[in-house]
Amino acid sequence: MNAPQRRAEREAHLAARYREVRARTEALCAPLEPEDYPIQAVPEASPPKWHLAHVTWFFETFVLRPFAPGYEAFHPRFEYLFNSYYESVGPFHPRAQRGVLARPATEAIYRYRAHVDARVLALLESGTPPAADAAARIELGLHHEEQHQELLLMDIKANFAANPLRPAYRSAFAGPCEAAPAKLEWLERDAGPVEIGHSGAGFAFDNETPRHREWLAAHRLASRPVTNGEYLEFIAAGGYREPRHWLSDGWAAVRARGWEAPLYWERIDGAWWRMTLAGMQPVDEAEPVCHVSFYEADAFARWAGRRLPTEAELERELAARPLAGNFMDEGRFEPRAAAAGDGQWFGDVWEWTRSSYSPYPGFRPLAGALGEYNGKFMANQFVLRGGSCATPRAHMRATYRNFFYPHERWPFTGIRLADDAG
Repeated sequence: MNAPQRRAEREAHLAARYREVRARTEALCAPLEPEDYPIQAVPEASPPKWHLAHVTWFFETFVLRPFAPGYEAFHPRFEYLFNSYYESVGPFHPRAQRGVLARPATEAIYRYRAHVDARVLALLESGTPPAADAAARIELGLHHEEQHQELLLMDIKANFAANPLRPAYRSAFAGPCEAAPAKLEWLERDAGPVEIGHSGAGFAFDNETPRHREWLAAHRLASRPVTNGEYLEFIAAGGYREPRHWLSDGWAAVRARGWEAPLYWERIDGAWWRMTLAGMQPVDEAEPVCHVSFYEADAFARWAGRRLPTEAELERELAARPLAGNFMDEGRFEPRAAAAGDGQWFGDVWEWTRSSYSPYPGFRPLAGALGEYNGKFMANQFVLRGGSCATPRAHMRATYRNFFYPHERWPFTGIRLADDAG
């Protein structure tokens, strides 16, 4: 196969992936009613129709404008409305006020998507040199959209949980597991050097590079995440009332925010229930605990006499295991109880680490506006690893670094314990 044929094959594959990812976003919105699209229940979330438009703006701004000759924007003010945080692109509508945008109508957002889709696909299928140059931007845009697919589910859940009716986004849901959780064991890991970070072929975000060497002390990792039943023991032991378990900022958050349990948990007639995308469900003690902040994860670990793992400890473990688990593709959209021998290393819940979200040695952000994608957030946040039940499987890899502020609980976040050896 000659070079033009190889390029054509790559671009055909990318076009197929483009169609698949864009269709999945719209499929995730299919259960929504028209009234659901503009809702923004909390400032950190975004309305579904904003997600639909923003991921489209990304392709328009970073692919079509620079690479499609003569491209005309769908609407001159969409750049202001749907830019998220790219200061070097221009001013943008405040994040906390996205929910006040009754217009443009949702129907117009779908027309915007169709407009951009037609032109991106035409660019890919044109066979002209700019298509090859644009391919890396399109791949980045697809992974960006997959991130927003998870955010979309997170934000829909936040919106529906704020509604006193506790509506269900979807009705199908596997009920509580009657089996006991998998036995917790401790995996002994020797000290030694380890290489972490992305290298070689395949997509990775800039914050996953460069690959570099770190030294790991001997340690132990829990064989599965912490379960709801184990977290209930922490609650019953007064975990939310005892400041000695908490970091100072964490204890301040407990008092200021009135935390008594993970986000979306409620006591109903003396029993714990939690909000899910299928509406209210009893808390299943065998499932991994979910929707806990870094502060809660750290407090639980201290109460248990353990600690949170580092991201290097988890990456070494993830790299040695198959990329399989309870991802978005399963259609459950909630963590599931671990079967015997299933460590739930990928999927189910993002696992907090004690590693701050900082640049790797030698890190260089992307050139231009895309350098704002990850690099400017490398302060005051913590790294999470492994993906969740709302993460597309194709989006995940062992080197993936997710990150959130330590007080945030609306992501699908959970806990795996670690300990020092000896």
